[in-house]
Amino acid sequence: MHVVGNPPAERADAAANRRRILRAAADLLASGGPEAVTMDEVARAAGVGVGTVYRRFGDRARLVHALIDDLERDFQAAFIHGPPPLGPGAPPADRLRAFLHGLADRTDAQADLLFMAESGPADARFREGSYALYNRHVAMLLGPGDDTEYLADALLAPFAANLFIHQRRTRGLSLDRVKAGLDALIEGLILTRGL
Repeated sequence: MHVVGNPPAERADAAANRRRILRAAADLLASGGPEAVTMDEVARAAGVGVGTVYRRFGDRARLVHALIDDLERDFQAAFIHGPPPLGPGAPPADRLRAFLHGLADRTDAQADLLFMAESGPADARFREGSYALYNRHVAMLLGPGDDTEYLADALLAPFAANLFIHQRRTRGLSLDRVKAGLDALIEGLILTRGL
């Protein structure tokens, strides 16, 4: 997943292949669900060799991350440069709440794609640049302290796709209830850290 900025330039034929592959993956997802999106099926549907798909994306997790890349860029732009409270200009606690609520909305809208992207290697969720950016952003909002990095990871943990899907679909928690739980975590941090 790209961090905000311009993607690297690519040759016209490579760009055309990338678009064809992503369109095929999106079509397979829409028609057959997450299980239908395999590297072999995507290659077949895109009319390219499976080696092309692997060279371009590396694995299924990275292919799925490419599908969600545009929405990710919009979300990053909003919390880095957008208006408060999500963007700069609001107190840290307000920004943290807006960020976690925005991340909950984004995760809810893309839960199946995120689950696919995180179902690869054990570190799949952490390999993409977006997780590191989220962690730095949350750590910045929390302020200095020996436990800042841990707390940032702890606040991001509820957004692991498998846990999020379990809470929303198996436990039946509404999105508002998930956000209320996040608010309770933030309130605890306000009390202990003086945000």
